[in-house]
Parts: sequence; C-alpha cells; structure tokens
Amino acid sequence: MGENKKYPFHETFLKKEWSYSTGAVLLAILALALVTVTGSAWGVTGPFGMWGGKILQLLGINADSWKGFNGALAKYSFWKDQPAITDLGIVLGALISVLLAAQFKIKKIKSAKNVWAAILGGLCMGIGARLALGCNIGSFFSALPAFSLHGWLFWISIFSGAAVGSQLLKKYFM
Repeated sequence: MGENKKYPFHETFLKKEWSYSTGAVLLAILALALVTVTGSAWGVTGPFGMWGGKILQLLGINADSWKGFNGALAKYSFWKDQPAITDLGIVLGALISVLLAAQFKIKKIKSAKNVWAAILGGLCMGIGARLALGCNIGSFFSALPAFSLHGWLFWISIFSGAAVGSQLLKKYFM
C-alpha cells in the first residue's frame, strides 16, 4: 500500500512546463472561442477604469460626473460586462492552475526596493495601458490579427518600453 502512485495526466499537463508553441496555440484557440461566443475581441484593461470609478464612489467621490465616465458608472453592471467576467475568469483560472499544480506560495518580501520596483512597474503598465487604450491583449494580441495599425505601433512601443524598463530595473532595483 505504501507504493508511490503515478499520475501521468497530472504530471504531463499540470506539473511540467508547456512549450511556447503549445501556449501560443492554446491562446489562439481560446481567443477565437471568445470572439465566437461573445462577438467581441479579447480585452482586459477596459473594466479597470470602471472598477476604479466604482471604488471612488464608495469612498464618497462623485466620479460619475467626470468627463471620462459621463454617467456610465450609474449604468455599469459587472455581470453584463464581458471583459470584466473574462478578467474574473483569468484570475480564477490562474488560481486553479497553481493550486492543481501544487505551486501556490506566498513569498516573503525580499526588500523595500522590490516593493518600490513592483509599484513603479505596475503604475507604468497601468498608465501605458490607459494611454494605449488597452493592454497587450487588446492593443496587441487582438489588434495584430485584425491588421490594425495601432497594433503595430503598440508592438514597437511595448518592446521599446520593455528594453528601457529592463535597464532601469537592473540599474536601480537589482
């Protein structure tokens, strides 16, 4: 009874890393399925502005009167917002993945420098996503196959930003 059992499915699909090709094919299939089911392209960052506006309203700030919202917060419903539900699915799917692979860990913060690097990086990514009117999903993954010019401009910008960000990370945060 004390023998080790082998679980080939679990080992193959949950423990071992997948190749980039496998990941790319699965992403393409899932993106195609999303477009087929919902009728719209894959997007991630759109709901974040609405969620931020809702949080501001909970804090007593009338963000709905701002030009950027223009009354949209009063009409907003999470359960009718396809990108918001997709975002929830991404987070839950990632959580389920790491739990099934027994890889979930809460890591100790190494230094204040790491915290500041994460905060600065997150702010830069968020600001960049708002300026680009989307993140790497909407402005790149969904735009390039549609032959949109802004997708190609985003591609150049994101790789340039990654190069600059990597140099800043090495110089100031490592």
